[in-house]
Amino acid sequence: MGDARDRAPVTVTACPDGPLLVRGPARIVDGEGREVERRRATVALCRCGGTGIPPWCDGTHKVNGYRSGETA
Repeated sequence: MGDARDRAPVTVTACPDGPLLVRGPARIVDGEGREVERRRATVALCRCGGTGIPPWCDGTHKVNGYRSGETA
């Protein structure tokens, strides 16, 4: 049985015109199914496609004009 961290809720927050913030014990995998190491409890995943450190956000969305679109 896992510890309390394994049972903690996972929250994904879409930042307006920015990354997806992932909080909690989510497992991140690449396109080939390999786990991507997380070094922080909260990580920011790139949505704009311009990052130099995929899958992580490096702030490029601020300069490349990325817009996330309308919210519901």
